[in-house]
Amino acid sequence: MSENVIKETENKKNSRGRNWTFVLYPESAKAEWLEYLKELHIQFVVSPLHDRDTDTEGRMKKEHYHILVMYEGNKSYEQIKIITEELNATIPQIAGSVKGLVRYMLHMDDPNKFKYQKEDMIVYGGVDVDELLKKTTTDRYKLIKEMIEFIDEQGIVEFKSLMDYAMKFKFDDWFPLLCDNSAYVIQEYIKSNRYKSDR
Repeated sequence: MSENVIKETENKKNSRGRNWTFVLYPESAKAEWLEYLKELHIQFVVSPLHDRDTDTEGRMKKEHYHILVMYEGNKSYEQIKIITEELNATIPQIAGSVKGLVRYMLHMDDPNKFKYQKEDMIVYGGVDVDELLKKTTTDRYKLIKEMIEFIDEQGIVEFKSLMDYAMKFKFDDWFPLLCDNSAYVIQEYIKSNRYKSDR
């Protein structure tokens, strides 16, 4: 074993962090893995079952879950490894970014990968996954553009019509934007459309 490999292994064993991640394969996982995690009384997020992932050759990967465990204080690699061994999961790694990892669980930022659904995540211990998945500024602008195009295509002249549509058909993207921070610009756009059609 080379000196570099030994150093890397030692560094991993000596690492400490609050947020850790690992992969769990259902075919080899402990039967009661979810109950085991719940009994730890920690915050965690389990991805939807990744059953549509492909490798670079286009072959299907083995079904798996990405799991993020979160602690209030630092935990060592050895402490987390006890958990992954109990679950029969992969070796743990420190999560570089909680937000980035949760977005990756759904493949939100990779247009070439299958998109998994937020509703299929398992969230435990009060994790605010909606906050972690909050739209970026670029995402918001794209959705506002979508709404404006929809307003023009449908000839919408009342804000209520758009809100009703968003509530029924675009609850996960348009509706939160309209409720939280984009209503003013959209209302002004609809109002100007109405004045234009009245002339």
